[in-house]
This record gives sequence, C-alpha cells and structure tokens, in this order.
Amino acid sequence: MAQGSGSGFGRRSLLQGVAAGSAALALPTLSCAAPAQARSGRPSADWGVQVGDVTASSGLVWVRSDRPARMVVQTAATESFRHARSWHGPVIGPDTDFTGITSLHGLPSGEQIHYRVLLADPDDPRRTGEPVCGTFRTAPTGRRADLRFHWSGDLAGQGWGINPDRGGYRIYEDMRRRNPDFFLCSGDNIYADNPIPERVTLPDGRIWRNVTTEEKSKVAETLAEFRGAFRYNLLDDNLRRFNAQVPTITQWDDHEVHNNWYPGQLLDDDRYTEKDTDVLSARSLRAFSEYFPIRTLRPDREGGRVYRVVRHGPLLDVFVLDMRRYRNANSPGRQTDDPQGILGAEQLRRLKRELSRSQAVWKVIASDMPLGLVVPDGKTNFEAVAQGDPGAPLGRELQLAELLRHIKHDRITGTVWLTTDVHYTSAQHYAPERAAFKDFEPFWEFVSGPLNAGGFQALKLDGTFGPTQPFIKAPDRANTSPAESPQYFGEVDIDGGSGELTVRLRQEGGQVLFSKVLQPGRVGQ
Repeated sequence: MAQGSGSGFGRRSLLQGVAAGSAALALPTLSCAAPAQARSGRPSADWGVQVGDVTASSGLVWVRSDRPARMVVQTAATESFRHARSWHGPVIGPDTDFTGITSLHGLPSGEQIHYRVLLADPDDPRRTGEPVCGTFRTAPTGRRADLRFHWSGDLAGQGWGINPDRGGYRIYEDMRRRNPDFFLCSGDNIYADNPIPERVTLPDGRIWRNVTTEEKSKVAETLAEFRGAFRYNLLDDNLRRFNAQVPTITQWDDHEVHNNWYPGQLLDDDRYTEKDTDVLSARSLRAFSEYFPIRTLRPDREGGRVYRVVRHGPLLDVFVLDMRRYRNANSPGRQTDDPQGILGAEQLRRLKRELSRSQAVWKVIASDMPLGLVVPDGKTNFEAVAQGDPGAPLGRELQLAELLRHIKHDRITGTVWLTTDVHYTSAQHYAPERAAFKDFEPFWEFVSGPLNAGGFQALKLDGTFGPTQPFIKAPDRANTSPAESPQYFGEVDIDGGSGELTVRLRQEGGQVLFSKVLQPGRVGQ
C-alpha cells in the first residue's frame, strides 16, 4: 500500500460516491475575507465545513446545505485563492440530509491547504451562496517535519449539552489554539440514547442550561432523529470553528446507538418502540456516514465499514478500530475459545496484516474501548476486553493476546494504544513480567475524555496483561457535570528529527496533567 494513502484494512473506497475534477465551473469570484452572509434564495452552509482522513496527498471535504445544491470545492496555497483549483462535488439533497462529501487528491504534501466550499443552484451554477472557508495541513512525505495531534471522545453525554452560560463546548477552542495537524475522535460522538433537557439542577443548586432541539428531546430511533443528533453538536460555535481548521479522524462506539449495544441485541428499554439494535445501528451508521468525512473499506446499504488505516506520512499510521459491529454478545467473558471476540475474525486478520505492512515509525491503534480497564455491563457481564479475571486470557482477551503475540513475533515496533470511553483520564503500561499472559512486548495505553459529558469514577485494572497505572485523574462520584469535573483531551507530539513521541494528558484550559516520552524503535519502554 502506497505511503501516504488512506485505506481500510484493504482496498480503498469512498464513503459516498462523489465526482471530483479539476475543470472549473463558471462561478462568480467570491471571497472569504468577511464572515459569510446568507444570500436570499440561494444555498447556505450554516453548519460549517469539515475535512477528514487527510493524508500526504488527499482529504475529504464535508458540507451541509439548507436546500438542494451542487457542491464545489476550491483549493489554493493562500487565502486569497489566487490560482485556485476547483473540484466538482455531488448534487446534494434530501437523500443524504443535504450533506455532501468531495474527495480531494493530488494535493502537495506537507503544505497548508486553503479551501472554500461553494453551494450552487443545481439549475444555475452562477447562483451561489456565500462561500464557507477552511484550512488544513497535508501530511509530510519526509521525516523532518514535526507532527501534533489530539484525541478525545464523548460529546453531549448524560444530558450535558451545549451550555451557552459556559460558552458551549469550550474544550474545542482549547484544542484549536494548539493548532494540531488533526484530531482523532475516539467515539461516542453523539449520545443517541441520552436526550438533552432544557435545564438540570446541579448538586449545589446551580442550574445547567442546554441548547435543545426537537430531535434531541428523546432517544434516537428514526433516521431523522439520528441525523438530528449528529446535527445537534454543529450548533456549537467552538466546534464549527475547530472543524474549519483541524481535520478529523473519526470512529464510533456504543452511544452512537445505545449504551453497551452489540449486534443482535434486543433492548430492554421502555423508551424505545424499535428495540432491535441491528435496525437502530443501521440507521445510526447511515447518519454517521452522512455527517463525517471518512474513508471506508466498502460502501453498502449500512454506510460502509468504519475500521480503516489513515496514513499520515512516514512518522505515523493510525489504525482505526471498530469494536461495535463485529463483537459477540456481552457476557461474563470466560470463554476458552472466542474467535469473534470484540473485533471479529476478519477485522483482526486485516489489522494484523496492515500492522505488518506498516513502514511508519509509530503505529497508533485507535481503540474505542480500553484494554485493561474492567468495564461492567450490569452485574455479571462485561462491556470491553477485560473481565476482571487476572489469570490466562479468556473471552475477548483471547483476541488481544493473539494480536499482541503477532506484534511481538513479527517484530512490529512503535505501537501505542489511544482510547477514551470511560470519562476520565489515565495512563496504563503493560509488561509481560507482571502478566499472566507473557508472550508480548511492553506497550502503553493512554485514556482521555470526555469532551463534554459526565465524569465517572475510576475502574479496576485486570492483571491478565500486567498493567500498572502511573497516572489517573477521575471524579469521586458518578456523572459529575462539566461544570464540576474537568473535561480532558490528549496530545501527541512526534519530533521530526529524532522520531521521539511525547504524550501529554491535558484538561480543559490546557493544563498538562501527565506526560510520557517514548523513543522510536525501542522495546520495553
């Protein structure tokens, strides 16, 4: 697979079929110098723009229109858009909730790309709305350029939505100011099962106010309600400003559908009239595919696969996992043979193959669930990989053991695991000398989040893979609001000269809580 390409664990394809080209439409000259103002009777892009899955030469641009429109993207080396190149996108309409994605390719590597999205009347290309502008950096093809990215997850959870009294989702402005090359969102982009009330009384008597919408007033069941849940977050000014500057790599987790869901599950939840999670997840995945610019392995009626590899130059490959669509049912996790596990056999096979093929200095495994933290599902079942038995691998741990053994025996260096999900921040180091299972090389797992959701207490560690926890910060009670408990994001810097990787766990406001420096190619750190 070519260096710098975006990929699933196999053949490349787009989330949506879109036409891209370099021939310019007959469009009027438009400027992004001033804030966009709606033009009466013309398409408007009030939801902003996004770019996703950026590589050394490509990226995907997203927009939403308020009516049917032809999407056109123009790119240039400067914000004056002199010598701009035009890309013909799709005609977008109600079949995709008026969202559209245009693929850019053949971009210069390691450069700042300025772009603007024009929405034109499908019947008269000269009738356009005001352009909406953004910028992003392509990945470098040389090793000398430094790299920075952030990760986190969990947005609008437990009823804590956009609070205008706090300035909305402030953490996005903290991250934007640090100017990362991209943002890895590790799942729970929406809480489809958590309605957003108008107000919540905090324990000290203060009132938390939320921006609310009709779709977020109940749990999401219909396609329209799932679309509305994804659209809700884009009401926040901080997030739209962030999206216009920072490209994303996005994965999903349980709350895109329902807490702790798995394929084939029938919900025992009186709030739902549709209780089949296979139906609900298909609707959610379609909305997910419409509201995020991502590359997938193969489009299908459910929107394509979420797991993929995003190659970000010679320093970094990001392996995006999907621990939802291929897992078996949550259980006590004591199986002695579990080929399906949490990834499914095919995803695991492709992950092993692509890790072996990777030539990047660092291989970040973006896991939407933690490895050694014991995440319960009710009284007897478990939600993640670990199940609290510190002995030999059982249940879903068998897949992790197989993967870790492969990494060791294939001499794959530079693997780092990043995750969120548990609504606090921590660092775990795994080593065979402390473990019941010993056939692996030491590695680190870092946890960060939530972005804007309730904070929860720390979970226990499972000893199967020998974790220690040199750092943890978590609240002492369940569902502490963002007004009471800090929100968290993680930051990774890779030095272009030495290849050294530094992880910093930060909280809202930017304060560094913990940092760890890792050396390239070194085993046992």
